[in-house]
Amino acid sequence: MRASFLRFVLGLFLVLPLAAPTRADEPLTPAQKAQVEKIIHDYFMAHPDFMVDVLHAAEEKLKAEQANDAKQAIAAKRDELLHDASAPVGGNPKGDVTIVEFFDYRCPYCKEVEPSLEALIQQDPKLRIVYKEFPVLGPASVYASRIALAARQQGKYAAFHKAMMGTKGEITDDVVLKVAKSVGIDVEKAKADMNAPEIDDLIKRNYALADALDIQGTPAFIIGDTLIPGATDIAKLRELIAEQRKSG
Repeated sequence: MRASFLRFVLGLFLVLPLAAPTRADEPLTPAQKAQVEKIIHDYFMAHPDFMVDVLHAAEEKLKAEQANDAKQAIAAKRDELLHDASAPVGGNPKGDVTIVEFFDYRCPYCKEVEPSLEALIQQDPKLRIVYKEFPVLGPASVYASRIALAARQQGKYAAFHKAMMGTKGEITDDVVLKVAKSVGIDVEKAKADMNAPEIDDLIKRNYALADALDIQGTPAFIIGDTLIPGATDIAKLRELIAEQRKSG
């Protein structure tokens, strides 16, 4: 990219004396402006690889900036991410590495990743998972999250979560209650408990936390100071877990 850019700049220096106005503070005339624009246009048409390089460089710069912003936001919100006593926890509650997952029960990508998370829990006895209910896909999602958090009071959160993540097809309120009943939840009690102020507060805190981290969809994962937006595979999760253990 550098060689192409230098050729382009040198070309402009050669022609600008012909196009530039007599005074530095005078704007380009329409004819001069058109000449410069033609030079730029012709260069890009003759060197499309230069534009590709520019776009790639811009994309990499943006990714680096986003990753840095995420690290700073995670550091500022670390206690809320890892130690909210109201948030359900899976795996080993005293594990040495934590995965924080923002998810929605109606999200097909969340369900796609779920088997990898379950496999990691089974394979890694030192892994801790914090579940952040983040219902963003409509009223049925909110209903499912409320029932899930109410089920926690009956000691049934993990069973309900696993069953919901394995449920295919359209998720409606009736489907949510059917799943709840299938794992032994007292449905009437859960329906009474689901609108408790503490459940409402937890969901609101999760929304605010996602906003602070610029999480705009599900799933999203946080391991250490790394934010992974969207679905990922078990190999990537293992890699980040290993890096986190290595860094301490």
